[in-house]
Amino acid sequence: MIEVRNLTKTYRTHERGHTLREVAQNLIRRPMKEVRAVNELSFAVEQGEMVAFLGPNGAGKSTTLKMLTGVLHPTSGEVRALGLVPWKQRRQYVGRIGAVFGQKSQLLWDIPPADAFYMNKAIYGVPDRAYKATLDELVGLLEVGDVMRKPTRQLSLGERMKCEFIMAMLHRPELVFLDEPTIGLDMIAKENIRGFIRSMNRQGVTFILTTHDLGDVEMLAERVVVINHGEIVVDDSLSGLRGRLGDKKSVRITTEAAVPDIGQEGLQILERIGPHELELGIDTSSLPLKRFIREFNEAYGIIDMAIESLPIEAVMKQLYAREAR
Repeated sequence: MIEVRNLTKTYRTHERGHTLREVAQNLIRRPMKEVRAVNELSFAVEQGEMVAFLGPNGAGKSTTLKMLTGVLHPTSGEVRALGLVPWKQRRQYVGRIGAVFGQKSQLLWDIPPADAFYMNKAIYGVPDRAYKATLDELVGLLEVGDVMRKPTRQLSLGERMKCEFIMAMLHRPELVFLDEPTIGLDMIAKENIRGFIRSMNRQGVTFILTTHDLGDVEMLAERVVVINHGEIVVDDSLSGLRGRLGDKKSVRITTEAAVPDIGQEGLQILERIGPHELELGIDTSSLPLKRFIREFNEAYGIIDMAIESLPIEAVMKQLYAREAR
């Protein structure tokens, strides 16, 4: 579906001084600075995959996606997506892809989404019968039959995002790029959107997801690509990503006695809810669970305990911290 080889994007920007002398010098000659936003990325995505493309702010995610969608030309490297070069065969390419941006709307503010859907039908040249069948299916999945005839400005954020997905999927794209698709939504709206994405993925649609909401990653992604400083630092499954940072567990525990700060190897406090209740991170490779339970019960008296895999938020925080070091 997508094959990327040695993809690089370099920007040249002016450096402007802040002192009076530097500003005066800039009037004569402005020094240039070269910024490498993406540095020789290589990866591939198979048809039907759901890939989360993650990284801290400024890591190069957005620049990479802009090149994958054909918005930007790379400085060097190659991309083949759907058998096409995105920035060279753009008209053919955009007819086969979709995009949903949580902070940028495709809908028109003063007209109902139903009219915007019909406009997209004309833009993409969707036949009448295919348009009606697709629209009926998407409206049913997202349950927006009652709202799509209201002006967009009257819709709630959740209703608007559902209609954004219909706009992106009406022409039956094979590849869809999602950028913060659930930003600002409540839990019910998020679950509806996630359910819709899973449903489309089961029909063979490939999704590339960028988000800072790691709940989306945990609920949707099968594979995680982490980028930092324009380079891929991790390309693995979600379980494999957890495994890279050791065999760790999250333990939420309530005790009889107050628990002080802990300095034991393999054990750290992730969140202190109260003196008798806290969430711990345990590296079971250095502190086996059986030993932890026995020692903790003897020291503080365990009233209640829940053991889970380390949350993806904690995994990503540790990974970013390690990359920063």
